[in-house]
Amino acid sequence: MKKSRSKKKMLQYKMIKNILRALKDYTGSFKLMTQLGLWKYFMVPMGISFLFAVLIGFTAYGLSDNVASVLTSLWVWETGSEAFFAFAEILSAILIVILGLLIYKHFVMAMSAPFMSPVSEKIEKHLYPDLQSSITHRDTSYSAQLYRGIRINVRNLFFELLLTLPLLVLSLIPVVGIVFWIIGFLVQSYYAGFGNMDYTLERHFKYRESVDFVKSNRGYAIGNGIVFNAMLLIPVIGIILVLPVSVTAASKTTLELLSEQKLLTDPATNIIV
Repeated sequence: MKKSRSKKKMLQYKMIKNILRALKDYTGSFKLMTQLGLWKYFMVPMGISFLFAVLIGFTAYGLSDNVASVLTSLWVWETGSEAFFAFAEILSAILIVILGLLIYKHFVMAMSAPFMSPVSEKIEKHLYPDLQSSITHRDTSYSAQLYRGIRINVRNLFFELLLTLPLLVLSLIPVVGIVFWIIGFLVQSYYAGFGNMDYTLERHFKYRESVDFVKSNRGYAIGNGIVFNAMLLIPVIGIILVLPVSVTAASKTTLELLSEQKLLTDPATNIIV
């Protein structure tokens, strides 16, 4: 029993440590992007990100009344109907924005895959210049990277919705709802970090291997995703810069993990990473 508790505490400590390390990798992201001339790769993804965010905003504005009307029909009492409609309208807008951001996140990450993979590769060459001759990359085309991005993000969106929607409902419970909100935020952070890490992993691993790798290093994915989701809360600027900053940080984190776990270089070589 004591061994079980001790092991659980060690795993929790390791998880927190990994999250903090991933957060730390955000430092210096802007400097690295400028130093390596990465901004040109981010122009199209930033444009996609901005336009999709605007679409979500207009959708929330246009549909909130309709959803509020449906919710108000459930209010069978005449007393307080107007107040309930006002509340339902606000709640509808919030729910539409939350669901919209979930879809937005994975749509933008999937469509940006062909642009983000070169970014990760340039960071790899900068951080590990002496190992390039011993690193074997999977040969993938732009279309293959796009397909991989879509496959990963459709999978992640499915599981994120499966876990987040019940937590979203439970978060409406007074007082204890905050706990479910925090859990939901961490779930969303995990899948955001997952997508960012895969821009590096796609060069080294097949689809199933990448899924297993992120699962075994989920603390790093959560840490990266925490900042990603937090930046989405910053109007305009956050939505535009979220992908460049988070992908740069995730590339650093993932490459360090691959190096530490002796997975960055070809096992047939004798170079120690």
